[in-house]
Amino acid sequence: MSDRETVAGAARCVAIVGPFQSGKTTLLESLLERSGAVPRAGSVAAGTSVGDASREARGHAMSVEPNVASAEFLCESFSFVDCPGSVELSQDMRAALPACDAAIVVCEADERKIPALELILRELEEADIPRFLFLNKIDAAAQRVRETLALLQQASRTPLLLRQIPIWKDGIAVGFVDLALERAFIYREHAPSTVVDAADAAPPDVRDARFQMLERLADYDDALMEELLSDIEPPRDRVFDDLARELRERHVVPVLIGSAERGNGVTRLLKALRHEAPRLAETRARLGVAEEGPALAQVVATRHTSHGGKLSISRVLRGRFKEGDGVVTSRGADGRIAGISTVCGEATRRIGEAGEGALAAFAKLDAVETGESLQAGRERPATVATIVPPDPVHVRVLHVADRKDEAKLATSLAKLADEDPSLVVRQDPETGELRLAGQGEMHLRLAVERLRSRFGLDVDASPPAVAYRETVRSAVAARARHKKQTGGHGQFADVAISVAPLPRGEGFAFSDTITGGVVPKQWIPSVEAGARTALAHGPLGFPVVDVAVTLTDGGFHSVDSSDAAFQAAGRAAVVEALAKAGSVLLEPVMAVEIVAPSDTISKATQIVSGRRGQIQSYAPRPGWEGWDVLSALVPEAEMDGLIVELRSSTAGVGSYRARFDHLAELAGKPAQAVIGRAAS
Repeated sequence: MSDRETVAGAARCVAIVGPFQSGKTTLLESLLERSGAVPRAGSVAAGTSVGDASREARGHAMSVEPNVASAEFLCESFSFVDCPGSVELSQDMRAALPACDAAIVVCEADERKIPALELILRELEEADIPRFLFLNKIDAAAQRVRETLALLQQASRTPLLLRQIPIWKDGIAVGFVDLALERAFIYREHAPSTVVDAADAAPPDVRDARFQMLERLADYDDALMEELLSDIEPPRDRVFDDLARELRERHVVPVLIGSAERGNGVTRLLKALRHEAPRLAETRARLGVAEEGPALAQVVATRHTSHGGKLSISRVLRGRFKEGDGVVTSRGADGRIAGISTVCGEATRRIGEAGEGALAAFAKLDAVETGESLQAGRERPATVATIVPPDPVHVRVLHVADRKDEAKLATSLAKLADEDPSLVVRQDPETGELRLAGQGEMHLRLAVERLRSRFGLDVDASPPAVAYRETVRSAVAARARHKKQTGGHGQFADVAISVAPLPRGEGFAFSDTITGGVVPKQWIPSVEAGARTALAHGPLGFPVVDVAVTLTDGGFHSVDSSDAAFQAAGRAAVVEALAKAGSVLLEPVMAVEIVAPSDTISKATQIVSGRRGQIQSYAPRPGWEGWDVLSALVPEAEMDGLIVELRSSTAGVGSYRARFDHLAELAGKPAQAVIGRAAS
C-alpha cells in the first residue's frame, strides 16, 4: 500500500440516524452481519448487540451514545456511526454528521414520529449531508407504501424518491421490486433476498411507480426527460448514474424499504451505499478541506475509558496518522497520539496507523474536544465545522453523600461534559449549588447513572433553588450608633439614613446629603459597605434589591471612629430601616420562547397557563412550515419540569429557550410558602 491511499479507495463513513426506537441499532447489526463483520446479528432486546453495550443503554433499552463499527462489503470499506434517536441526545448526531459522507435515516410508517423525523432531516439539510431513507419494519406496515411516502414527505423539504415497492402476500410484505434494477426479490430471514421473475411477482402498479421515479429524476436531467416524452426506455446504467448524481447533489432523498430485525432489504441498502454514496473527495469539498496538506482529522466523539484513558474517535479527512504523531487542534491545543485503535461497539483493536477515510480512536489527546479538527505537525488547522450545543432546558443540583468525594465529583463531571458538550456544569455563586444542566430529564438521569456506575460516586440530584429577592414597600428613616470600649482606642460611629424603594430593576443606589463634616468623607464609603452587607440578607431571608439608601446625618469621634465602626453602624441602621419599611417578596420571571408543531401549540399554551405563565404572542416559526413560536412570561419557580411536560404533549419535539426578564411581586399563599421554606 502506498504512503497515501487513493481517495477512491478510502473508507466511507456513514451516519445512521432516525427517531427514537426506529430500529437504528438493529439495522447496524444487520449491516455488520450481511457484510461479514460479525457472524450473527445481535439483538438489542436480548442485550447481545455490538451497539448499545453500555450498562445505561442495556438498562434503558435505547442508544445513549454513538455506536461505532466498521465493515467491508464487496471490497469496499465502510465505517458506521449509529447515533442516539432521543431528541435529548441529539448533540451526538450533531457532532458526528460533518465528517460523514452520507447518512441512512431509519424511519417507520408511524405518524406520531413525523415531527421527530422532521427535526432529524432538518439537521441533515443544514449540515448538507446526502441521505438515504430506510423505511424500516415494512413487515409490520399497516398501510400502502404510497400513503406512507406522502406521510414521510411532510417531514422533508427535499423530494423523497421511492426506489422500491413491496410485494404483498396476504397483507404482509414478502419481498420488493427494485424500480431502478427492474428486478423482484423475495425476502429471506437474515439472508440475502432471492431474485424471482418480476413478471409473476411484481404488483400491478410497478410500471407507474417506475415511471414516477424516472419522472422525478428527469426534473434534473433534460436528456432523460426527452426520452420519457418520446417513450424511449432509458439505459439502466444511465438511471443509476442519475440516482447517484441526484443524491450527491441533494436533489432527492432515495427511499428503500426493509426490515432491520429480519435482515430484509439490507443487501440492496449496502449496494446503494457502495454505488451511490459520496466519497471522501466530495466530503472534503463540502467541508472546504484542501486535498493536499498535513494529515487532518475531525473528532466525532469522545470516550473516557477505565483502562485506556481518553479516546478521541476521529475521521481522517486527509493523509495518514501514526502512533506518536504530534497534533494541534483548531483551538491551538496540542498533544501526541499515544495509540490508534479501531472501534467496534465497546471493543477496540490496536493498529499502527489510520489512513485516509478511516474512523479511528486516538488515545490520550487530553486537550482535544469533540467537534474539533486536529492536524499533524505544529501548524494550527482551520475549523472544519462549527458545532454549537443547544441551550440547556433542564437543571439539577448534585449532592454527594460524602463531602470527601466532592473533588472526585468535579473531575468526573468534567469527563462527562468532555464526552457530551451539551452537558453544562456550573457552580452557582449565590447558593453554592453544583448545577448540572442538559437537554431533558433522561439526559440528566443518564449522567447521574454514569456518575454512580462508572465513577463509583454516591450522588443524588434535586431541583435547583429559585433566586428570590425582596424589596421595601415604603420609605423610612433610621439611626444607629456603634459604640464599643475595649481598652485603649474604642469604636464609635453614629449614622442616620433613609431607605426608599426604587423602580423595579434599578438595583441599589447609595448617596449622601452630609453637610458640615458630621461624617468625614473618608468614612462615607464605609457606611455604604455596611449597607450593602445588610442588604445581602433581608427580613424575609433573601437579598434586598431596588432600594435607595441615603446617608443624611451622623457623628464621629476623632480618636475612636474607624472604617469598621462606620461599617457596623451603617449595617445596623439599614437592618433597622428594613424592619420598619415592610418587605415585598420578588420572584424572577423568565421570557420563554417555545417552538412546537402547530397542531400541538394549544397544548403548549395550556401548559404555560397552568404554570402561572402569561402568553405574550404567537407567530409562525420562520423557515419551519407547520411549526409555531409561542412567547410567554413564566415564573422561574414554575420552570422545573417544563421541558418534560412540553415534550410529552408535542410528540417529543417541543423545546424552548429562556432568559431572565424581570422580578415580579409574589403575594398571598405562594409567598407565604416561600417565606416559610426559607425560615425553616
